Amino acid sequence: MSITQERKTALINEYATKPGDTGSPEVQVAILTDRIKTLTEHFKTNKKDNHSRRGLLAMVAKRRRLLAYLKKKDEARYKVVIEKLGLRH
Repeated sequence: MSITQERKTALINEYATKPGDTGSPEVQVAILTDRIKTLTEHFKTNKKDNHSRRGLLAMVAKRRRLLAYLKKKDEARYKVVIEKLGLRH
């Protein structure tokens, strides 16, 4: 249920703020969003998988905290990430 290394590398390259950037909030939110989407698809067929559901809720909470941090630090970067990922419709 995790993402492939190729997909992760593509996300890092797309959302990195500078070359070699793997830990900025933008990259972390993008990776978490991809993992959340994958798990959401998993739950459509495995409704009773409560152990993975707990992990999903933890990822959603972590993404929410990262977005709150980004909004507090630099609202322009926050808006760009939200727009690119299609969050907060």
